[in-house]
Amino acid sequence: MRMNQPDNSPLLTDLYQLTMAQAAWKGGQSEIEASFYAHFRENPFKGGYAVACGAASIAEYIDNYAFSDEDLAYLQELPAPGGAKLFDPEFLKSLKTWQLSVDIDCAPEGTVVFAHQPILRINGPLPQCLLLETPLINLLGFQTLIATKAARVCSVTKKPVAEFGLRRAQGPNGGSLGSRAAFVGGCASTSNVHAGSLYGIPVSGTHSHAWVMSFESELDAFRTYVQSFPHNAVLLVDTYDTIFGTKKAIMVAQEMAARGDKLLGIRIDSGDLAWLSIKARQLLDEAGLPNVKIVASNDLDEFTILSLESEQAARIDAWGVGTRLAVAFDQPALGMVYKLSAIKRPGDERFTTVLKASEQTFKATLPGVLASRRYYDQEGDGHAMGDMVYDTLLPPKNNLIIDPFDPHRQKNLSKCSHQELLAPLVRKGKSVEDVPNVFQAQENARKSIQLIPSSNRRLLNPHTYPVGLEKQLLENRDKLLRLHMKSAR
Repeated sequence: MRMNQPDNSPLLTDLYQLTMAQAAWKGGQSEIEASFYAHFRENPFKGGYAVACGAASIAEYIDNYAFSDEDLAYLQELPAPGGAKLFDPEFLKSLKTWQLSVDIDCAPEGTVVFAHQPILRINGPLPQCLLLETPLINLLGFQTLIATKAARVCSVTKKPVAEFGLRRAQGPNGGSLGSRAAFVGGCASTSNVHAGSLYGIPVSGTHSHAWVMSFESELDAFRTYVQSFPHNAVLLVDTYDTIFGTKKAIMVAQEMAARGDKLLGIRIDSGDLAWLSIKARQLLDEAGLPNVKIVASNDLDEFTILSLESEQAARIDAWGVGTRLAVAFDQPALGMVYKLSAIKRPGDERFTTVLKASEQTFKATLPGVLASRRYYDQEGDGHAMGDMVYDTLLPPKNNLIIDPFDPHRQKNLSKCSHQELLAPLVRKGKSVEDVPNVFQAQENARKSIQLIPSSNRRLLNPHTYPVGLEKQLLENRDKLLRLHMKSAR
């Protein structure tokens, strides 16, 4: 299935990417081959992991990458601050015939990933890598954030979770891509019909309070609704009074049963969800309607659902989660960064590794054409034991990982099997054929989450999963940092 994502424009980038691309074109740097990697510095939501999402969107974006005449006409008219035109017409003419030739490797959608490891690597001509920085971070960072939030929500319940967040999402594009990412993270359905159309995600929904308020009585509203939907109606019972609304829904359910139809469920969207669901369940059971489900919504997140299920004994069969999922309410951005790590000038046989130094140690980058591999316990239950970040220019000599911030902390993973984290996504500017669909990505997420230790999955104060550097990479990083410090003095 093609993604048909909302915006595939090459203008979905920051201006300085275009100005740097022109400077590289004019300055003779177009032939420089570059290697960049993307990572994030902290696991989102103060959690122990993230769920990678966005690779399919990136593949779609790359496959459709082309500057239209309208795009170039817009760029041609942009003024420079000092007067004249910002862009050279010859540079813009070159963009018209530009064919991407980059290679991209990315963590497959649904893969559990962690801070301080590359989850995407791009190799290709420097100007192309520069122009792609912003859209790649946007597509990968946002969807990874939402997929992670969805995974956290779904981790606390065995009941189906529907994503209901479109109306409060960050715009149409954020709404539809967010719905897709929420499904990858574990949601069972979405209320977003556009996302259902684009990505094949199951859609679900009930009716609103306005429907009930438009009738003279709540009972008339329910009766009219179920006439149109005799097999899949869920009635919203809290417009006026949840208990009385439930009793009216029971009347309608009994009328439906007499006709050979079945009421699917009721939804509660306000009030004390635990107490109301218990009372509603009691009323439904006493009326001989044990199969009528109770759906709950109302500003839910993973902590509220966990409390309702484990502490308050709520009788809820399905959850509708909206705002706090769709906008990643407690963390608005993942903080993903995209860094140059190696270059190869014309005539060079090998890449030269580079890094960015920083007075803040955690902001220093890693040098090399980077990759990551995950190690699994062969002698126990097969859980993930740790990840190694390494430079493909210096293949690992052993299976020792070293904490990049404390070299005394090391872990030997020699008795483990391992698997590469990054998989081919784009080759020579075209996506590979076997990009997983959204259902495969969701299943990958389910399996990947189960393979990390429970101590890393818990919501509060999770253990830090070991992500370490291969020894040669660590030594090269430290060597380059010393050289930078020396040259700066």
